[in-house]
Amino acid sequence: MTEPRIEIEQDATRPLREDIRFLGGVLGDTIRDHEGPEVFDLIERVRIEAFRVRREEVGRSAVAEMLDEVDIAVALPLIRAFSYFVLLANLAEDIQRDRRRAAHEAAGEAPQDSSLAATYRKLDAAALPGPAVADLLTDALVSPVITAHPTETRRRTVFDVQTRITELMRQRQHYPERERAGLELEIRRQVLTLWRTALIRLARLRIQDEIAVGLRYYELTLFDVIPAINAEVRAALRSRWPDADLLRRPILRPGSWIGGDRDGNPFVTAEVVRTAAGQAAGVGFGRYLRELVELEKTLSQSGRLVEVSDAVAELATAGYADPTAHADEPYRRALHRIRERLTTTAGRALGVPARSADVPVSAGAVGTALIPPTSAAGAGGGPVAVGSAAGQEAGAQTSPIGSAPAYSDPQSLLDDLDAIDASLRASGDGLLADDRLAALRHAIETFGFHLQGLDMRQNSEVHEQVVAEILAWAGVHPDYASLPEQERVRILSAELNTRRPLLGPHARLSELATKELGIIRAAAEVVATFGEPAIPNYIISMCTSVSDMLEAALLLKEGGLLDPGASDSPPKCAAGIVPLFETIEDLGAGAATLSAVLEVPVYRELVAAKGMRQEVMLGYSDSNKDGGYLAANWALYRAELDLVEVARKTGIRLRLFHGRGGTVGRGGGRSYDAILAQPAGAVHGSLRLTEQGEVIAAKYAESGAAHRNLESLIAGTLESTLLDVEGLGDDAEPSYQLMDDLAARARAAYARLVHDTPGFVEYFRESTPVAEVGDLNIGSRPASRKPTNSVADLRAIPWVMAWSQARVMLPGWYGTGSALEEWIDGDPQQLATLSDLYRRWPFFRTVLSNLAQVMAKSDLDIAARYAELVEDEALRAQIFGMIRDEHARTIRMHAAITGNDQLLSDNSSLAESIHNRFPYLEPLNQMQVQLLRRLRGGDDSELVKRGILLTMNGLATALRNSG
Repeated sequence: MTEPRIEIEQDATRPLREDIRFLGGVLGDTIRDHEGPEVFDLIERVRIEAFRVRREEVGRSAVAEMLDEVDIAVALPLIRAFSYFVLLANLAEDIQRDRRRAAHEAAGEAPQDSSLAATYRKLDAAALPGPAVADLLTDALVSPVITAHPTETRRRTVFDVQTRITELMRQRQHYPERERAGLELEIRRQVLTLWRTALIRLARLRIQDEIAVGLRYYELTLFDVIPAINAEVRAALRSRWPDADLLRRPILRPGSWIGGDRDGNPFVTAEVVRTAAGQAAGVGFGRYLRELVELEKTLSQSGRLVEVSDAVAELATAGYADPTAHADEPYRRALHRIRERLTTTAGRALGVPARSADVPVSAGAVGTALIPPTSAAGAGGGPVAVGSAAGQEAGAQTSPIGSAPAYSDPQSLLDDLDAIDASLRASGDGLLADDRLAALRHAIETFGFHLQGLDMRQNSEVHEQVVAEILAWAGVHPDYASLPEQERVRILSAELNTRRPLLGPHARLSELATKELGIIRAAAEVVATFGEPAIPNYIISMCTSVSDMLEAALLLKEGGLLDPGASDSPPKCAAGIVPLFETIEDLGAGAATLSAVLEVPVYRELVAAKGMRQEVMLGYSDSNKDGGYLAANWALYRAELDLVEVARKTGIRLRLFHGRGGTVGRGGGRSYDAILAQPAGAVHGSLRLTEQGEVIAAKYAESGAAHRNLESLIAGTLESTLLDVEGLGDDAEPSYQLMDDLAARARAAYARLVHDTPGFVEYFRESTPVAEVGDLNIGSRPASRKPTNSVADLRAIPWVMAWSQARVMLPGWYGTGSALEEWIDGDPQQLATLSDLYRRWPFFRTVLSNLAQVMAKSDLDIAARYAELVEDEALRAQIFGMIRDEHARTIRMHAAITGNDQLLSDNSSLAESIHNRFPYLEPLNQMQVQLLRRLRGGDDSELVKRGILLTMNGLATALRNSG
């Protein structure tokens, strides 16, 4: 039975191997032609030797010896070569994934879990009552939020060329070999462009660059994919429960932190907030205007052949100043009127002068900011044109824009488009209404005029400092910071109950307070321009108390986002106030904090004004760095259980926002599995989660991948909300107590290494490239919150990325093996209990599955090479010995509990991927160690530094979720 299965697997992967061989050959030819035969021959020898290492034909030192003392002028093209080998292998794997999915569908097999088709089958089998479904899906929301924590190390140029190669390779697979010459020549051109393009940036990304990078995914995929999924899900659910009026608002609504998250990022200013919101809106307006141009071209029905509704006729009458222009084409005239009004709307919203709806402008020029044109980012000091993206048909008459009334909100624009839709359907032209017009209507319903919600975030310590200064200036209290919690809550509540501002126009405040209030006032301007969805949330980092939440509320009041109300009007706040619980202690106390703040009358009234909706954010990164993988995961689960109970008792509608990173050490892993692993009641129809690092491009750069990933988020949300997926039944509480025990043991084991071992920080800094991570120009945010040597103050991204580069992957597993081994203690019955939990409980199964994924990417033999960089031999032996022992222990425990000797027995595609890329990782790691040794030995030449950054770039690309 084994041999036929192996043959089938080999047949299935043959196209992948052929693609990798072809692309590797093209890259090799390019290197030979442009770097010379000597460099090419060295790269080939290293590649062949790395494959021999993988096959265990030679020892790990074989590659290291070949690279020892390689001249830096040769090392740089060698590093670039293996980095591009990895990038092209990633591309081939993505195409292979699509092949497999297509083959699965063509074979007529049952839909796979994480697809909506599979979810609908499960819902049909459950036969749920409509009223219950309607209640659970009230205000349903699935919101992926792109954050300003990029470990996406590819430059945009490299990204664009890779996208083009992917398109060409997709075409190539459908061409017979004799017809591929032209395509393959173009692929060679693109690979040459890659080789001639610098992999790393000379300057660190500015936050304005990050804003642009985040917005590029809308034109790439999100404009088309998100509205289509929203329409499909709504139709599918309403067909099953036709009387429930489900999903009145689109379920999938994206968000962003880029330009609004200032926690530890001094580069976020009031101007940046305006720019982020304005550029997002400009992208949306530009897309809508281009679509209206295309609709004018296609909806050419003659008034002599069709009847139109009175509403369309009224729009058509106002369509052109010249009544003879397109006189016989009512839809064109009506659409032109809509475009005139939208052009005026965009011009006024973006603070730029409007122009004729017929003047072509580039998409990128459609509004870059809400600030005046003379200072608009990227506007070159002149006015920013707003209008159509293409001219009218030849002979069309133009009309001046500016006199056309602006739309008051997206719904008024939708009303006009709905009138056109209804008229088309009434005349039997529904087929036309279902095409471009339907897509535009769904897009406007989803994205509005704001495109995406921009969250604001700041640390509670900053809030406290600014509030203390304001209260002192206003004469409320001279030393707020010295007050106990109860007195703080009393003062803050009193101020939140009055509309009287604390500050006048001539208040003299510190630079920090002035900046903070300026940012909030800029957010208020955004809300006034685009509506409340533009700034949906204000997040408080390191939130530990009721006063932390009320301090944020007071600042929102002073900045114009919160209205305390009066005797005849309740208080309201445009942005929801969201506590972020991050450390393990704060997660444990989070439910008590939430319960206490809901007892403060003024705050509860604010929540009531939001329909009793309260969002809470859970931090995966700091809790992991604080207590280790297993303890952090269980602290998050326990926090959710407690928060769900608070929601039940207080009557709030709880929404959880998961601050997940790309790596397992920062909450990463398969999103669908992660959602199903939430406790009962934690999802309740809505969730938000951050998308970070290389996973953003992996998920959203290509339409197919974007559709699958977004579909899986909704599938998981629907199943977790409407079905019993926890699977524990009456065993829940004993299982929770068991996990309490395991988590405590795991945290203690983690603390023994990270917090209690003298010299651990020294070992970390010397055995990893953490110091060099800060030099990799991957984002605007500093690597540390504070300039200290403390692990606590180091940001999670460099913490995780450094361990990943050194192939230890410590944040994704350390401490778990000890906890499991201690608890089992050699007892077969204890082991059987854990094995049963692994089979029945999605949470425990996901924890072990994610652990296995990260351990499969670790390599302790490579890590030993990094450990040699530690000068203190005794320290090196002690700490690396602890790491090696725990690594082996964790693998043993995983095998014992799951019954699988292979870490990735449940994830064959990842196993195949790691197998394929191993030979490219080996030389990159070995070369990085060599260059780190040179740099720390005194060779601080620019070329050595560049070589280190190139290896980091290549390894991040190879690992795909490194930070």
